[in-house]
Amino acid sequence: MMIYLISFFLLFFVFYLFFKSFFKSKKDNHLDLTSKQIDILEKNVLFYSNLSQEEKNRFSKRVADFLSRINIIEISCIASETDVILLGASAIIPVFGFNEWNYLNLKEVYLFPNAFNYNLEYSKSIKEKTILGMVGNGKLKDRMVISQKALRHGFQNKTDKNNTAIHEFVHLIDMADGNIDGFPESIIKNPFVLPWFDLMHKKIDKINKNKSDINSYGATSKIEFFAVASEYFFERPKLLKRKHPILYKNLSQFFNQDLV
Repeated sequence: MMIYLISFFLLFFVFYLFFKSFFKSKKDNHLDLTSKQIDILEKNVLFYSNLSQEEKNRFSKRVADFLSRINIIEISCIASETDVILLGASAIIPVFGFNEWNYLNLKEVYLFPNAFNYNLEYSKSIKEKTILGMVGNGKLKDRMVISQKALRHGFQNKTDKNNTAIHEFVHLIDMADGNIDGFPESIIKNPFVLPWFDLMHKKIDKINKNKSDINSYGATSKIEFFAVASEYFFERPKLLKRKHPILYKNLSQFFNQDLV
């Protein structure tokens, strides 16, 4: 009799887990933004406004899903609804070509009012506050810190080829394979390794010789070059394709998106 009871409860438990997972999946599939939030995307995110209606629907659902998974912590500022949506859009833009992508290495985003230093100090009395965004390991494991001002500026200025939030999410993509090295194996296949590193070295050399329109910060390392070039790709794809066709082709293949 005891064996039958144990078997019954085990079977019940298995069914419970199955249906719990099933209904959670159903619930997640119906996550979406409000009409007001979608309007924020339409007015502020050029990447979104250039999509077809079908793609817009998919994009908004993915933003909603992303925002349901992370915790936004305000530090001496108040996150507006627009800030939240811009953060979600920044996360989805670089991975829109991968339907099943989730940022498993991000749980919290700390929103600072402005720039900060490596000790995460941001008050007016602190000098050398030059950092606008940061992700990493140690105390920053599964966390992002970003300037509210930089987040907004990334979408207000549509011609400067810069977007701090996208830059930091690209770093998270790079880190997803366990190494941050400018070659995210989670999205790039091994045959691209040598050609990609060779291209990076050539582009960095031109930046250092002041013969490139790519942000000079990209010359500090292969890690930063990948993030800076990715900003350029998503912010000014037509210009990148015209001035750096091979770089555009590589990034288009890496992110599985052709934006031109």
